[in-house]
Amino acid sequence: MPNKAKDRKKAAPRRGPGARKATGSRGRRKAASARRSWPMRLVVWGGSLAIWGAIVLTAVIAWYAYDLPEVADLGAVERRPAVTLIAADGTLLASYGDVYGEVVTVRDLPPHLPQAVLAVEDRRFYSHFGLDPFGLARAMLANFRAGRIVAGGSTVTQQLAKNLFLSPERTIKRKMQEMLLAFWLESKFSKDQILGLYLNRVYLGAGTYGVDAAARRYFNKPARRVNLYEAALLAGLLKAPSRYSPARDAARADARTALVLRSMTDAGFVTQDQAREALAKKTRGRPAAGNQARYFTDWVMGQVADFVGPVDRDLTVITTINPYHQRVAEEELALILNTEGTKRKVSQGAVVLMQPDGAIRALVGGRDYDASQFNRATQALRQPGSAFKTFVYLAALEDGHSPDERMTDAPIRIGKWKPSNYAGKYYGEVTLREAFARSLNSVAVQLNEKVGAAKTAAVARRLGITADLTLHPSLALGASEVTLMELTGAYGTFANRGHGILPYAIEEISGPDGKLLYRRQGGGHGRVVEPDMVDRMTNLMTAAVAWGSGKAADPGRPAAGKTGTSQDFRDAWFVGFTAEFVGGVWLGNDDGSPTKNVTGGSLPARLWQRVMTRATEGVAARDLPGGEPALADSAGDFGAQASGFIARILRRLGGGDAKPADASSRDAASGRATGRSHDP
Repeated sequence: MPNKAKDRKKAAPRRGPGARKATGSRGRRKAASARRSWPMRLVVWGGSLAIWGAIVLTAVIAWYAYDLPEVADLGAVERRPAVTLIAADGTLLASYGDVYGEVVTVRDLPPHLPQAVLAVEDRRFYSHFGLDPFGLARAMLANFRAGRIVAGGSTVTQQLAKNLFLSPERTIKRKMQEMLLAFWLESKFSKDQILGLYLNRVYLGAGTYGVDAAARRYFNKPARRVNLYEAALLAGLLKAPSRYSPARDAARADARTALVLRSMTDAGFVTQDQAREALAKKTRGRPAAGNQARYFTDWVMGQVADFVGPVDRDLTVITTINPYHQRVAEEELALILNTEGTKRKVSQGAVVLMQPDGAIRALVGGRDYDASQFNRATQALRQPGSAFKTFVYLAALEDGHSPDERMTDAPIRIGKWKPSNYAGKYYGEVTLREAFARSLNSVAVQLNEKVGAAKTAAVARRLGITADLTLHPSLALGASEVTLMELTGAYGTFANRGHGILPYAIEEISGPDGKLLYRRQGGGHGRVVEPDMVDRMTNLMTAAVAWGSGKAADPGRPAAGKTGTSQDFRDAWFVGFTAEFVGGVWLGNDDGSPTKNVTGGSLPARLWQRVMTRATEGVAARDLPGGEPALADSAGDFGAQASGFIARILRRLGGGDAKPADASSRDAASGRATGRSHDP
């Protein structure tokens, strides 16, 4: 073993200084080679990641592009037919559906209009490729600082893609598809073409799409002729058409327009002097559609198809509404609810004003359309109370009774039902005229029993009442529910000299080419009340206004009408007419809760008086179509006549309401009516 170890030592090569040097050189070469391999490795890995990234991106794009909408036909516009409603004096009331104007190109427009849009929407429009990285970064920074979404980074091209092809939902899929479509639009169309498409399709409020439709709606001129301020106002609408509408809030629209003008100055589109001059000569625009007589216009829209069939084309509808009368009705209802509604526990009301032939001149279906679109003039069924007695008395007169006939006002009993007058007060022997004027329940029920509830109901239907009527003795006191519209129309029969009327709101309907599709020619039920009956009923209703329960409604000219109050003061009415108009008002609460002693002769009569007085202002007084002046029935009633005269004088000097005195019952239809009278 020792010899072998020695031999191995001898055989091993000697490692001198030169050998050590050679070995170190090879190590350094290996280290250098390893260092040179890292960039290569990065290239290899980077290339692999890029390939896989491209594959993933392609897959994502394919996934989102799989169900992209059809983009072959940009000219196709799917829209709802536009129905434009015009008032009787030619002013615009409202537009329903989608309104498009003339198709314009960028070159057709004054330069300041597209510039105003680009100043606030996409200043780098002509330099980006469909997406604006700088704008997107700026929006992200603004949102981060605010802690919420306060800015968007979409370009005009992206907005056009969304408007043309996509829904407004905010999802990652929609955003990805929006970007893909933006790239496609940029590759297929020039910048001017893209901007032109955007300006023709963008929504600008009041049902208008495109700058031309909006310019015609707000400024009554085509987009080709808008000035600098008008262009800035239209551009300002893009952010929030309703919020910045000049019709909704003129001050806010002005502020937004001024901001657009500053943006145009910052972008170099206009000078500061030009912006200041535009502000000095500002034009706010005329009121947009959709804010006038909304209860009325909704009601009209529900009838259009009945006259011309399915609404599958643009239509123009000439209505009967008178803007002045409509404004009067709205203002007076708002005034009485705002000043006395809270203390009298009245939260809602409705007003109908029509001509004797049934043409609706004003219709207010509630206190606030924005808060509630339910139309209390045409949809609400409420108990009319003593306002229904008109049909009872007409049935009695046609049955042979007369206004001067005497009956005894005293407690009565029909089965288990015992109707009574207000506060249990009875007048003994009275004429039918006095019983009607004072709205005495006992006499009305006796008359209804004499002629029969069926005949009373038949008379009401002949005059236009279509609601269900319960043939209970309490029918005489208005226990069956009706709408304000049909009750007012029924009273219009007397103003129309006995000819039944159908309340109407449409005069003409024409198509998109101006072709006349419908024109009202006549209408109504023909004669439904004989002339002598008109005279007698007018005599009774004149007494109610002159010295009876409705004296607070006296408008200072010949007038006739009737008060009505349902059980527990839930509903309060006054319906009547002058030679010029027929009007009806209702006050109460939607939930049927009682008011605080509001009777038909108090707030409703005063509201009716204010509406009628203003509606006939400047019009010479005329006699009613029938009846003689309704004086007191006898010398014994002289005091009532004199007190009525004095009350009218006091009212003109600021006097208060009359005291209560008639009524009906909400529970009457079920046989539980008390029949207590509440009308003043």
